[in-house]
Amino acid sequence: MANRLGKETSPYLQQHAGNPVDWYAWGEEALQAARAQDKPILLSVGYSACHWCHVMARESFEDVAVAALMNQHFINIKVDREERPDLDQIYQLAHQMMSQRSGGWPLTMFLTPEQEPFFGGTYFPKTARYGLPGFADLLLRVAQFYRAERTQIARQGEAIVAGFERMQPASQAQRAAFSSKPVDVALENLAASFDARYGGFGAAPKFPHPTDLDLCLRRHASTGRHQGLVEPKPGAGGADAKRPDDPFNMAIYTLGRMAVGGIYDQLGGGFCRYSVDAYWLIPHFEKMLYDNGPLLSRYSDAWALTRDPLFAEVVEETADWTMREMQSPEGGYYSSLDADSEHEEGKFYVWTPALVRALLNDAEYAVCAPFYGLDREANFEGAQWHLHVARGLDDIARATGQQEEKCSALLASARAKLFAAREQRVRPGRDEKILTSWNALMIEGMARSARVFGRPEWLASARAALDFLRTALWRKKQGTTRAHLLATAKDGRAHLNAYLDDYAFLLSALIELMQVEFYSRDLEFAQDLAEVLLEQFYDPGAGGFFFTSHDHEKLIHRPKPGHDAATPSGNGVAAFALQRLGHITGESRYLDAAERTLHLFYPALEQHPGGFSSLLMALEEAMEPPRVVVLRGPKEQMRAWRRILDQAYLPATLVLAAASEAKDLPPVLAKPIAAGAVNAWVCQGVTCMAPVDTPEALFDILKTDKFR
Repeated sequence: MANRLGKETSPYLQQHAGNPVDWYAWGEEALQAARAQDKPILLSVGYSACHWCHVMARESFEDVAVAALMNQHFINIKVDREERPDLDQIYQLAHQMMSQRSGGWPLTMFLTPEQEPFFGGTYFPKTARYGLPGFADLLLRVAQFYRAERTQIARQGEAIVAGFERMQPASQAQRAAFSSKPVDVALENLAASFDARYGGFGAAPKFPHPTDLDLCLRRHASTGRHQGLVEPKPGAGGADAKRPDDPFNMAIYTLGRMAVGGIYDQLGGGFCRYSVDAYWLIPHFEKMLYDNGPLLSRYSDAWALTRDPLFAEVVEETADWTMREMQSPEGGYYSSLDADSEHEEGKFYVWTPALVRALLNDAEYAVCAPFYGLDREANFEGAQWHLHVARGLDDIARATGQQEEKCSALLASARAKLFAAREQRVRPGRDEKILTSWNALMIEGMARSARVFGRPEWLASARAALDFLRTALWRKKQGTTRAHLLATAKDGRAHLNAYLDDYAFLLSALIELMQVEFYSRDLEFAQDLAEVLLEQFYDPGAGGFFFTSHDHEKLIHRPKPGHDAATPSGNGVAAFALQRLGHITGESRYLDAAERTLHLFYPALEQHPGGFSSLLMALEEAMEPPRVVVLRGPKEQMRAWRRILDQAYLPATLVLAAASEAKDLPPVLAKPIAAGAVNAWVCQGVTCMAPVDTPEALFDILKTDKFR
């Protein structure tokens, strides 16, 4: 018998629509039922691509006897953490406070009817194992505890809510002067945790951390050792053995190791969420949109710095994967691909040598097997192989006595055959909801890649997604004249108040798009988003941005997140993007809000800067504003200027090419037009240098950095 979840937009919730559990979605109906029946709430939070969520569902939620206990003793609420990150943030934090351990998914929390948590965990097996209690027994014990210990539960709930408030950043009576020291310390911390052998930070499991890599590359550019305008040598992606913890080396070496590892889909492109080992070899096989958008940006940056063809291949294959598998016919990007297919994690991706040999001719197999490690011991469960680059083509060419070009052609032929065969397998499930924030991350990644590599089809993909967001998820709010964003859409239905990340990430994406191809409508949209950020999320008293809007549903906590997590910090991205928009438009309110946000978080940045890379990058630009390069002139004539600028790595420079016909420009961009010629202005803060009329003169200014 179907429960209430069948009418929801979330594929994760729909996966549970046939459970014997009497599930509710989060909302007033469920909360009222808990109050009316005086039952505790069993809150289960997960997402559709989550392997252990599927395991718990099969073991417990599909079991009639376990479901009967759940229905008898609890009001059961199922939440998709991707649609409701507000709830996930609150109850993950509550879990950490109660257990002194990090959380995860599935998150299993028990709440009072007033939404206050009193017990919780993550995955629970049906029967006791892994050192965990059996879920059925746990249900009975929690129900008994709720009936017998109301006073203790109430005190604990009050303590947790008070703890939430203590964890909020507090406004300072006196504002400290900004310093680059927090950035220095953060980079020292990254260097201390850097794995010089395999790349990445820390031990297993290893995550890509694209925001930390961004901070490293920006620091490299700011030292003046590489202005991004001198073409590097191809193949420069290897780390300098003498300085493995230099920011440049940490980023480039990590990106290189991931590119040849199993975290990267060697046949189809795109990155999995993390590696379960320290070697980037075996991933947790789910593929998330939010990882791949920022990684497209980082690999494009890495290619701009090194011209390493490996980085170009990763960008091309990942962009192709995005358009092939993750873009809807309407333009928006889907959310994720499941870790499982046919109820087995990774089954879609793994091989045996016999399967590969049956598909290839002898010459192809002789190159493919050593390249992907098929001539070594199995690296995955059940005597199976997950592909990674185990041996270089140059080495294989020497061993086989062939030219490297011939080996490359054989490998390309083998990959095409393996990919075609894999396409016939049962595919992992795809979560086809379209999330505003994750789409914004991918729009920015596709736009950045299109700019660096001059690929109009990637730009068209990004614009199609932006058009979908503007059409389906940017709506006039009832009773007001201002439009607002919605958080999610699927099957023609868009709903849920958007969050800080939705606005901040989309604002940042628009600023990147404007640098690929300038349109006044994008600038207008960016200003509209900024106005809603200030009106609905900004705290004018203390500074900073709340994760939820002022008119959002009242919950037991309203966080102001500063740390980067799986995605960048909304406060960090908002501060960074508002500063840049302020420098483009001259609007001081944007700059003031960004500055006050940085002042709010600055004590935390001084004390423990690790995990604050987004805010640290905003801090750097607050101390030294970005240069704004304004190009004016005929569109066709600006192309030559743009190609050289676009292929450079200039992270502290905004390049805006407003063609002669562009109208209604802000003063910074509304420069005079010389008939039939291109002129360029370089501005920083409120100062602009005299215009120049040749690319050589412009590049001389950028190389010598005459503002400093």
